[in-house]
Amino acid sequence: MNTIEYPFHSSFRSSDSLEFKVICPFSSTKDQKITLNLRLIMSPSTISLLDAIKGRSSLHTLSDDVDIPDSRVQEIVREGILHSPTPFNCQSGRAVVLVKAEHKKFWDLAHDSAKSKVPAAVFEKVFAPRIKMFRAAYGTILFYESGNAMQAVCERMPIVKDKMPQWTEHASGMLQYTIWTMLTAEGFGVSLQHYNPMVDAAAAKEWDIPADWSLNAQMVFGKPTGPRFAEKEYSPVEERMKVYGA
Repeated sequence: MNTIEYPFHSSFRSSDSLEFKVICPFSSTKDQKITLNLRLIMSPSTISLLDAIKGRSSLHTLSDDVDIPDSRVQEIVREGILHSPTPFNCQSGRAVVLVKAEHKKFWDLAHDSAKSKVPAAVFEKVFAPRIKMFRAAYGTILFYESGNAMQAVCERMPIVKDKMPQWTEHASGMLQYTIWTMLTAEGFGVSLQHYNPMVDAAAAKEWDIPADWSLNAQMVFGKPTGPRFAEKEYSPVEERMKVYGA
């Protein structure tokens, strides 16, 4: 009996599987039949791309009660890094995935860094409660850009050196958006934070970050435990979009 695995995207949960048989009436012997088992291999995320885009939003109240395996988070980040666009394919995007105790360690570092750098009243009113909220989540992804990767393009094509910093920022944003959307499709709540540069040095020391990596953002993820802080309001698309020639 031969088994064929066939990728199939549907509305089933990723844990589901279907198997059916096709009888093929051809053989070297008239009385013999070949049975093929066609197994439907479910993609990990089964919602459409548009639904994932619509569902992506900033969710801040998160817990660490997560049943999605760490291997799936790693796969999402790996695929995002591999396939998100970069200027001249410089592949400058970098990411550090922190989960569980390492995630909480990062927010402890952010707490100590903020406490030493901002006025006490501001820290107690603004920074301390927010950092506590982020620490309660499951994981944080640190997004970096490699200066060496960008510099290599600048040396190869000096004509673009003044634009490369801006273009790599665009690429970093696309990488962050890609991973955010994929995490949303898995059922995570996500928010994007910017505690750099105050936490840069402490994070670099703790996780042995290469000197040419520049920290851009921190993506917090976990199990959603509350709604958005405020409902999103949309300005009319007609005021923000123009079409000619259609």
